[in-house]
Amino acid sequence: MVAELKERFPDPAAIEKETDKKAFTKLFGEYLKIENALQNFDEFVNLKAWQQIDPQDEAAVEAFKEQRYLTDEDLEKLNASEVLPERKIQDYRSTYNDVRDWLRREKDGKEKEKSTVDWDDVVFEIDLLKSQEINLDYILELIFEKNQKLNDKGALIEDVRRVIRASIGNRAKESLVVDFISQADLDQFRDKAGIIEAFFAYAQTEQKREAEALIQADSLNEEAAKRYLLTSLKREYASENGTELNSILPKMSPLNPKYLTIKQSVFQKIAAFVEKFKGVGGAI
Repeated sequence: MVAELKERFPDPAAIEKETDKKAFTKLFGEYLKIENALQNFDEFVNLKAWQQIDPQDEAAVEAFKEQRYLTDEDLEKLNASEVLPERKIQDYRSTYNDVRDWLRREKDGKEKEKSTVDWDDVVFEIDLLKSQEINLDYILELIFEKNQKLNDKGALIEDVRRVIRASIGNRAKESLVVDFISQADLDQFRDKAGIIEAFFAYAQTEQKREAEALIQADSLNEEAAKRYLLTSLKREYASENGTELNSILPKMSPLNPKYLTIKQSVFQKIAAFVEKFKGVGGAI
């Protein structure tokens, strides 16, 4: 499975043809199922952990052996086993999520009619991805750790993008996290708690600014729009049901030919806003 993935899709970001997208999705889905089953075996857990150790660091190697009760022979077996590096897995997860988003976005309506590829036999293993999901605090802690090692914002941003894109729940926050890294003096933070606190303060400020910009750009009913946004953020998704969405729209007759177009456009913007800022707290 690992060899087939590496041979057929050495660069998942370069996958363009729909047939290749489907083939990759099915193959990586099988990999996810196998990986999930192997999590119950100590040998696989040790193998994954070994990928994080520098073999040239004798102290780290000895500590790893002692912690996991391994012998030199055990390490030889680990070295002989083929496993995907963590960075490559993140790239595959990112593309897997991209294909899923693409399919939902591009295969609706007329685009679906044009397609000659049958996706009915493809099942996205979302539950398996969620079972290994990392939270936002972990990503922020990773920024702190990597900044101490790399001291290079460009390389740091590249690493963080890879981690975020591999995530289902946090990929909508990519621009928010990257913008925070770009504007922050990361060296001033003395611990992980400091960088987490600074990010949430930044995110809440951006949330308020973008909410005001969205309301002004679409001439929305300000009070109703703020209530709707806060409700949507609290439940972590925007809903078209009920009268909430209608109440925030500019005054216009539902019979106006532009009404439904404007309503859908506003809803899509709010849905994206909620995905980006849910979980950051703060006011609107």
